[in-house]
Amino acid sequence: MELEDRVKEAVELFMSGYNCSQSVVVPFADLYGFTREQALHMSASFGAGIGRMRMTCGAACGLFMLAGLEKCALEGKDRASKAANYALVQQLAEEFKRRNGTLICAELLGLKKSEGTSMPEERTPQYYAKRPCPRMVECAARIWAEHLADRPVSEGEATV
Repeated sequence: MELEDRVKEAVELFMSGYNCSQSVVVPFADLYGFTREQALHMSASFGAGIGRMRMTCGAACGLFMLAGLEKCALEGKDRASKAANYALVQQLAEEFKRRNGTLICAELLGLKKSEGTSMPEERTPQYYAKRPCPRMVECAARIWAEHLADRPVSEGEATV
């Protein structure tokens, strides 16, 4: 699947009811050996600014989850791999902030106070019209697609 198709799939997933984090992770999960179902499970808690607490944008959280799938320390003492992961996350976060002004869900939504409930809003045309979330999902997926397109491919690694 082409990278642009994965970006489109991310927006389609969000528009069909999946949360922002799931929508970013699922289209790329197969590149890291994960099934759609596994990706849905591992990213489920990060939607709506992490569990609908309106903290770090769920789309950005999905982006950071992908960074962990690509670069992580498999040994607890592997400081170099941890540093590589943290550097990638910081780079992705800066790009997301550059494009959107913030990483904070509440700020992206223009909320002044907590909504105080864990119950997600019903997905209606009015919901989608008042939310920047489809744009945030597209942005996060596009940043990851650009990262994949720009990175060098290691010997023996599958190309995207």
